Amino acid sequence: MKADILNLEGKKSGSIDLPVQFYEEYRPDLIKKAVLAIQSRNRQSYGADVRAGKNYAAKLSRRRRDYKTAYGKGISRVPRKTMWHRGIQFGWVGAEAPGTVGGRRAHPPKAEKIWDKKINLNERKKAIRSAISSTINKDLIKNRGHLFDNVPIIIENKFEDLSKTKDILLVMKNIGLNLELDRINTKKVRPGKGKNRGRKYRTKKGPLIVLSNKCKLEKAASNLQGVDIINIKNLNAELLAPGTNAGRLVIWTQNSIERLSKESLFL
Repeated sequence: MKADILNLEGKKSGSIDLPVQFYEEYRPDLIKKAVLAIQSRNRQSYGADVRAGKNYAAKLSRRRRDYKTAYGKGISRVPRKTMWHRGIQFGWVGAEAPGTVGGRRAHPPKAEKIWDKKINLNERKKAIRSAISSTINKDLIKNRGHLFDNVPIIIENKFEDLSKTKDILLVMKNIGLNLELDRINTKKVRPGKGKNRGRKYRTKKGPLIVLSNKCKLEKAASNLQGVDIINIKNLNAELLAPGTNAGRLVIWTQNSIERLSKESLFL
């Protein structure tokens, strides 16, 4: 299958054969597995303090002839701390055990738990190929909410030399992404308490720009809301299918497509 190469004015300047990665079978199950594996590595560890609820002298003897003993008192074996005493008469309250005031939790979350999910190398590569093939599926792109379906979008290599955000916006408008840019420029206040935790606004995911190498465009395009930029070698399932939903709108450069084919990436 041949695809058109567009120049910076949005006009056809040539054509290119799409590499074999674009013909992979669509596997939403593998894509979801790969995305969740990536997200699991970003999960922050959390758990209770190992000494929580245990900062008491709550050890109480149950032996017959000890001085401070609960033997023969007709009370349960709950750990107790001493609040007062008169001779060998003691006033105790439950402590340390679950269910007592200030006591520990029975099975609290533990910070040492490992949240990472495993995925085989071949599965991961197949998931990336499947996500790449979904970027030319117009139905999947439409279901994700993108307002552009003339795919694939492949731009000549001069695109990577742009160093100003306004020039990148102009090229994207020349291609026909006006409606898509309007869509991703809108944002709304997040419902719930999340707005107080450093994420007040919810924004939409826009196009993904795939480059062949590190260049000036990488820094310039980072100012665009909802737009992600990535080197072709660092491509992953989460960028191609945010939220496990495949069919993201992708802008490829000519060199990135050629590198995908020549280096047999993700095969």
